[in-house]
Formats: sequence, C-alpha cells, structure tokens
Amino acid sequence: MDFAPLFFGAFFGLYALVLLALLWPRPTSRLPKRYPRVSILVAARNEEATIERCLRALAVLNYPADLLEILIGDDASTDDTQAVVRRFIADKPHFRLLPIRHRLGTARGKSNVLAHLCRAATADYFLITDADMALSPEWVHTMLAAATPAVGIVTGITTAGGSLFGRLQGLDWLFGLSLIRLLTDWGVPVTAVGNNMLVRRSAYESIGGYEALAFSISEDLQLFERVVAQGWQFRNLVLPTALGVSVAQPTMRHLLRQRKRWMKGTAHLPWQLSTLFGSYALFYIVLGWPGILPLSVIGALWAAKVGCQTLFLTITLRQAGHRERLSVLLLYEFYLPVMSLAVLGYTVWPHPIEWKERRYKWAEA
Repeated sequence: MDFAPLFFGAFFGLYALVLLALLWPRPTSRLPKRYPRVSILVAARNEEATIERCLRALAVLNYPADLLEILIGDDASTDDTQAVVRRFIADKPHFRLLPIRHRLGTARGKSNVLAHLCRAATADYFLITDADMALSPEWVHTMLAAATPAVGIVTGITTAGGSLFGRLQGLDWLFGLSLIRLLTDWGVPVTAVGNNMLVRRSAYESIGGYEALAFSISEDLQLFERVVAQGWQFRNLVLPTALGVSVAQPTMRHLLRQRKRWMKGTAHLPWQLSTLFGSYALFYIVLGWPGILPLSVIGALWAAKVGCQTLFLTITLRQAGHRERLSVLLLYEFYLPVMSLAVLGYTVWPHPIEWKERRYKWAEA
C-alpha cells in the first residue's frame, strides 16, 4: 500500500520541522524604561484549598508593590474562600477582595467576574490568572516585556505538578502550549490561556469587555479571537519567568470534566493546530491497521515517534525552566492515547458540562 510510506514520511518530516522551529533562536524583549502600573485579576469560586498558594506567589512578585493592584473576585463561593482571602490580605493594602453578586451584560460565571474586575482595575495592563496557579516572581516583568505597543494579548506557559498523574497533566499543558507558541511565532492566531495571560486595557476596551460578548465557557479563547480581530498582535511565551504551575486535577473524573469544557472551544481552533493534533491520531490508526506493515517496521516507527515526542518535551521543559524524569516522559506515550480516547468518549456522552459546581448544556456553553 502506497499510503503508509507517504503518511509516515510526511509525519516525521513535519516532526523534524517542528523540532527545528522549537530550537530556532528568538529575539529577547526588554522592559520599558519606566515600570507601568499593572492590575492582577484573579477570579475565584470555591477555592479555599488552593487560593492561598496563589496569593503567596503573588505576594512575592519581584515588582514594586506601589505599582501593583491585585484584585480577587469571589464568585458567590459556598465554602470559606472569602475568609481565606480576607485573612491573607489583611496587612497587604495592594490586595483587594471584591464579592461578585450581580451580572454585567451578557457575562456569566468566570467571564462575569472578570468583567467586574476589569471595571474595578485602574491600570493600563491586566494580568489574569487563576486561583489554583503559582507564578514566577518575574512573571510581571516578563509579560510586560512582550507587550510591545502593537501587542494586545500575551500568554505565558503553564504546567502542573504533584503526583505522577498531575505531572502527566503538566506534560499535556507543555506539549499543547509549546505547539501553540510555534504557530504564534509563524503568525497563526490560535488562542490565549486565561490562567496566565496579559491583556492591554485598550485592547480589552476595543471589544467592549466581557459584558459585551456572547456567553462562553471558553472565555479566554473568545477574548483572544475578538482582540485579534481588532488588529492587535499577540505573543505566546515559553520562558522560565513566564511559567505558571497549576494544581492538577485530582482524579480522572475531574480531568474529564475539565477536558470536556476545553473541547467545547476546539471548533474555533485554526486548521493548522487541528492538523497537528489530527496527525497524531492518524499515526496510531495507520500504524495498527491490520496487514499494512510488518511487526518489525511497526516497532521501528513507534520507537521513532516516541523518540521525537520525548525530544520535543525535553526541549520544551528546558525552555520553560522545568524538569521531569525520563521515565515520566516515556510514560506520557501511553498516557496520551488513553486520555485522548477517554476525553473523546466523555465529550460525546450526553451529559452537561460541569464547571465550578455549575452545569451548562453543550449548546449554551
């Protein structure tokens, strides 16, 4: 069959191109001579177990405290989130807690909290993160350095840690965001990620804010698309100083809920990214198709794919200033197809999308 050699030739040729692009040197950015005032925005709902970790990281940012305002929006939490935040910020005047109880325009959920926080913010730069994130002390400097005058939105790099299950989730983050960074470098607009993002106020206001957008649970992708449509440029960073470490999903059930929510936004992703991810799925289908290839060739092709994938992750980890054991990188090869099939099955299962103890029908989300 002629298709198999053509496909595998194209697959590994594309992988070689991706690896070369990953290693290509990138220009460094410099901070403006004067430090601008920035607003850090954190939307929180039922985050009593994780939010203090986030606040501690924000409290030690290497940036003048008098140029920071850190706004935490509590989205009608039913646990002790508010009490945890109030205790932590009691002696920190640049932190402020805002209870969110009413809706602005069409916004709901997280996008509604962010709409309120953006209205309350006083700076020209919004740095947005989640309550389960811990960020580098140099996060503000690094994101601002990438926000040249034509750039409206900047995305940092994210991983996850903790148990082996959490670290495999962290590799998922790194793998996907590194591919997105490559496409961004080639001028392809893909997405922003709302747990590690800078938005210029003028770019945000040019689209009318979250309260002017149709409701979406993929609010970061929606914001990104609208900002880019207004002519703003975009940047994606893979740097140690732009790294955020998220709390991993604790169980398979929680992870599948998260990924079903993410899958809602995949219809809006560009064909270039869909092609890259689709080639992965097709690799296993062609490799395992009965009677096409002898076992020795199957083994060689599979080993080559694992080698390319491990090299890709190793380079990404080095660029992000993160470390992982080789055994975990190799285990990712087995985690990836199993999780991909599980996510696809859970996504098509007729069940509402669950997010922060709220349920949304697929059509409305």
